[in-house]
Amino acid sequence: MVHTFIDVVLHLDKYLGGILEAYGTATYAVLFVVIFLETGLVVTPFLPGDSLIFAAGTFAAIGSLNLAVLLVAISMAAILGDTANYHIGKQVGNRVYSSANLRLIKKKHVLEAREFYSRYGPIAIVISRFIPIIRTFVPFVAGIGEMSYPRFLEFNAVGGITWVSLFLLLGYFFGRLPIVKNHFSLVTLAIIVISVIPAIVTFIRGRQSQQ
Repeated sequence: MVHTFIDVVLHLDKYLGGILEAYGTATYAVLFVVIFLETGLVVTPFLPGDSLIFAAGTFAAIGSLNLAVLLVAISMAAILGDTANYHIGKQVGNRVYSSANLRLIKKKHVLEAREFYSRYGPIAIVISRFIPIIRTFVPFVAGIGEMSYPRFLEFNAVGGITWVSLFLLLGYFFGRLPIVKNHFSLVTLAIIVISVIPAIVTFIRGRQSQQ
Protein backbone atom coordinates (compact mmCIF):
# COMPACT_ATOMS: atom_id res chain seq x y z
CA MET A 1 0.00 0.00 0.00
CA VAL A 2 2.84 2.39 0.88
CA HIS A 3 4.58 1.63 -2.43
CA THR A 4 1.34 2.24 -4.33
CA PHE A 5 0.73 5.53 -2.52
CA ILE A 6 4.25 6.76 -3.28
CA ASP A 7 3.83 5.76 -6.92
CA VAL A 8 0.56 7.71 -7.14
CA VAL A 9 2.11 10.82 -5.57
CA LEU A 10 5.15 10.74 -7.85
CA HIS A 11 3.11 10.09 -10.99
CA LEU A 12 0.04 12.22 -10.38
CA ASP A 13 0.07 13.32 -14.00
CA LYS A 14 -0.36 9.72 -15.16
CA TYR A 15 -3.04 8.84 -12.62
CA LEU A 16 -4.95 12.10 -13.07
CA GLY A 17 -4.90 11.47 -16.82
CA GLY A 18 -6.40 8.02 -16.21
CA ILE A 19 -9.15 9.51 -14.04
CA LEU A 20 -9.91 12.04 -16.78
CA GLU A 21 -10.23 9.30 -19.37
CA ALA A 22 -12.47 7.20 -17.13
CA TYR A 23 -14.68 9.86 -15.54
CA GLY A 24 -14.48 12.98 -17.70
CA THR A 25 -16.05 15.99 -16.02
CA ALA A 26 -16.53 13.98 -12.81
CA THR A 27 -12.79 14.53 -12.33
CA TYR A 28 -13.69 17.91 -10.79
CA ALA A 29 -15.62 16.03 -8.09
CA VAL A 30 -12.69 13.68 -7.49
CA LEU A 31 -10.34 16.64 -7.02
CA PHE A 32 -12.87 18.33 -4.73
CA VAL A 33 -13.14 15.25 -2.51
CA VAL A 34 -9.37 14.70 -2.24
CA ILE A 35 -8.64 18.33 -1.31
CA PHE A 36 -11.59 18.41 1.11
CA LEU A 37 -10.34 15.27 2.86
CA GLU A 38 -6.73 16.47 2.96
CA THR A 39 -7.69 19.76 4.61
CA GLY A 40 -10.83 18.69 6.46
CA LEU A 41 -9.95 15.51 8.33
CA VAL A 42 -7.08 15.30 10.81
CA VAL A 43 -6.69 11.62 9.94
CA THR A 44 -5.82 12.23 6.26
CA PRO A 45 -2.96 14.79 6.22
CA PHE A 46 -0.92 12.44 4.00
CA LEU A 47 -3.07 13.05 0.91
CA PRO A 48 -1.35 15.07 -1.84
CA GLY A 49 -2.46 18.69 -1.94
CA ASP A 50 0.11 21.00 -3.53
CA SER A 51 1.24 18.51 -6.17
CA LEU A 52 -2.32 17.47 -7.04
CA ILE A 53 -3.38 21.07 -7.62
CA PHE A 54 -0.22 21.64 -9.68
CA ALA A 55 -1.03 18.56 -11.77
CA ALA A 56 -4.61 19.79 -12.30
CA GLY A 57 -3.18 23.07 -13.55
CA THR A 58 -1.07 21.24 -16.14
CA PHE A 59 -4.18 19.53 -17.52
CA ALA A 60 -5.95 22.89 -17.67
CA ALA A 61 -3.03 24.18 -19.76
CA ILE A 62 -3.69 21.58 -22.45
CA GLY A 63 -7.45 22.11 -22.37
CA SER A 64 -8.43 18.85 -20.62
CA LEU A 65 -9.79 20.76 -17.61
CA ASN A 66 -11.23 24.26 -17.27
CA LEU A 67 -9.01 26.56 -15.21
CA ALA A 68 -11.89 28.70 -13.88
CA VAL A 69 -13.93 25.67 -12.81
CA LEU A 70 -10.86 24.19 -11.12
CA LEU A 71 -10.22 27.43 -9.23
CA VAL A 72 -13.78 27.61 -7.93
CA ALA A 73 -14.18 23.89 -7.15
CA ILE A 74 -10.83 23.35 -5.43
CA SER A 75 -10.99 26.66 -3.52
CA MET A 76 -14.41 25.67 -2.19
CA ALA A 77 -13.04 22.26 -1.21
CA ALA A 78 -10.14 23.90 0.64
CA ILE A 79 -12.37 26.41 2.46
CA LEU A 80 -15.04 23.84 3.38
CA GLY A 81 -12.36 21.37 4.43
CA ASP A 82 -10.79 23.82 6.88
CA THR A 83 -14.28 24.75 8.09
CA ALA A 84 -15.05 21.11 8.89
CA ASN A 85 -11.69 20.78 10.62
CA TYR A 86 -12.37 23.89 12.69
CA HIS A 87 -15.69 22.51 13.92
CA ILE A 88 -14.16 19.12 14.70
CA GLY A 89 -11.59 20.90 16.87
CA LYS A 90 -14.34 22.89 18.55
CA GLN A 91 -16.20 19.69 19.43
CA VAL A 92 -13.08 17.90 20.71
CA GLY A 93 -11.92 20.82 22.84
CA ASN A 94 -8.83 21.17 25.03
CA ARG A 95 -8.98 17.57 26.22
CA VAL A 96 -7.02 16.61 23.13
CA TYR A 97 -3.90 18.14 24.73
CA SER A 98 -4.22 16.16 27.95
CA SER A 99 -5.04 12.81 26.34
CA ALA A 100 -2.19 10.34 26.57
CA ASN A 101 -3.28 8.49 23.45
CA LEU A 102 -5.18 9.78 20.44
CA ARG A 103 -6.79 7.33 18.05
CA LEU A 104 -5.80 7.83 14.42
CA ILE A 105 -4.18 11.21 15.23
CA LYS A 106 -0.51 11.85 15.94
CA LYS A 107 -0.42 14.01 19.04
CA LYS A 108 2.96 15.35 17.91
CA HIS A 109 1.31 16.94 14.87
CA VAL A 110 -1.37 18.53 17.05
CA LEU A 111 1.22 20.01 19.40
CA GLU A 112 3.35 21.27 16.48
CA ALA A 113 0.29 22.95 14.97
CA ARG A 114 -0.54 24.46 18.36
CA GLU A 115 2.96 25.92 18.63
CA PHE A 116 2.73 27.23 15.06
CA TYR A 117 -0.64 28.83 15.76
CA SER A 118 0.60 30.34 19.04
CA ARG A 119 3.63 31.81 17.28
CA TYR A 120 1.83 33.42 14.33
CA GLY A 121 -1.74 33.93 15.57
CA PRO A 122 -4.66 34.02 13.09
CA ILE A 123 -2.33 34.61 10.12
CA ALA A 124 -1.09 31.05 10.75
CA ILE A 125 -4.29 29.87 9.04
CA VAL A 126 -3.08 31.52 5.83
CA ILE A 127 0.61 30.59 6.17
CA SER A 128 -0.12 26.96 7.07
CA ARG A 129 -1.88 26.42 3.73
CA PHE A 130 1.56 26.12 2.19
CA ILE A 131 2.93 23.60 4.71
CA PRO A 132 1.86 19.95 4.38
CA ILE A 133 0.65 18.26 7.60
CA ILE A 134 0.61 21.59 9.47
CA ARG A 135 -2.19 22.90 7.22
CA THR A 136 -4.39 19.97 8.26
CA PHE A 137 -3.96 20.59 11.98
CA VAL A 138 -3.93 24.40 12.30
CA PRO A 139 -7.69 24.84 11.66
CA PHE A 140 -8.28 22.00 14.12
CA VAL A 141 -6.22 23.87 16.75
CA ALA A 142 -8.00 27.14 15.90
CA GLY A 143 -11.32 25.46 16.68
CA ILE A 144 -9.97 24.16 19.98
CA GLY A 145 -8.76 27.65 20.87
CA GLU A 146 -12.28 29.03 20.44
CA MET A 147 -11.36 31.51 17.74
CA SER A 148 -14.62 33.02 16.53
CA TYR A 149 -15.86 31.40 13.35
CA PRO A 150 -16.42 34.66 11.38
CA ARG A 151 -12.81 35.67 12.04
CA PHE A 152 -11.58 32.17 11.19
CA LEU A 153 -13.58 32.15 7.95
CA GLU A 154 -11.97 35.41 6.85
CA PHE A 155 -8.43 33.98 7.10
CA ASN A 156 -9.61 30.59 5.86
CA ALA A 157 -10.99 32.06 2.63
CA VAL A 158 -7.92 34.20 1.96
CA GLY A 159 -5.56 31.29 2.61
CA GLY A 160 -7.57 28.76 0.62
CA ILE A 161 -8.00 30.90 -2.48
CA THR A 162 -4.36 32.06 -2.42
CA TRP A 163 -3.03 28.51 -2.01
CA VAL A 164 -5.17 27.03 -4.78
CA SER A 165 -4.57 29.94 -7.16
CA LEU A 166 -0.80 29.77 -6.74
CA PHE A 167 -0.39 26.05 -7.44
CA LEU A 168 -3.00 26.00 -10.20
CA LEU A 169 -1.27 28.85 -12.03
CA LEU A 170 2.17 27.32 -11.51
CA GLY A 171 0.89 24.13 -13.11
CA TYR A 172 -0.91 26.04 -15.84
CA PHE A 173 2.08 28.12 -16.92
CA PHE A 174 4.97 25.74 -16.24
CA GLY A 175 3.42 22.27 -16.36
CA ARG A 176 3.41 22.12 -20.15
CA LEU A 177 7.13 22.86 -20.46
CA PRO A 178 8.96 19.80 -21.84
CA ILE A 179 11.43 19.73 -18.95
CA VAL A 180 8.54 19.61 -16.44
CA LYS A 181 6.50 17.03 -18.37
CA ASN A 182 9.52 14.78 -18.82
CA HIS A 183 10.57 15.00 -15.16
CA PHE A 184 7.22 15.27 -13.39
CA SER A 185 8.33 12.98 -10.53
CA LEU A 186 11.28 15.23 -9.76
CA VAL A 187 9.06 18.31 -9.92
CA THR A 188 6.65 16.65 -7.49
CA LEU A 189 9.50 15.87 -5.10
CA ALA A 190 10.71 19.47 -5.38
CA ILE A 191 7.23 20.78 -4.52
CA ILE A 192 7.08 18.49 -1.48
CA VAL A 193 10.57 19.45 -0.27
CA ILE A 194 10.02 23.18 -0.74
CA SER A 195 6.65 22.92 1.03
CA VAL A 196 8.08 21.28 4.15
CA ILE A 197 11.03 23.69 4.52
CA PRO A 198 8.96 26.24 6.55
CA ALA A 199 7.85 23.47 8.93
CA ILE A 200 11.47 22.35 9.42
CA VAL A 201 12.60 25.93 10.07
CA THR A 202 9.78 26.43 12.59
CA PHE A 203 10.69 23.17 14.33
CA ILE A 204 14.38 24.11 14.58
CA ARG A 205 13.58 27.57 15.92
CA GLY A 206 11.23 26.03 18.46
CA ARG A 207 13.93 23.63 19.67
CA GLN A 208 16.48 26.44 19.88
CA SER A 209 14.12 28.62 21.94
CA GLN A 210 13.67 25.76 24.42
CA GLN A 211 17.43 25.43 24.99
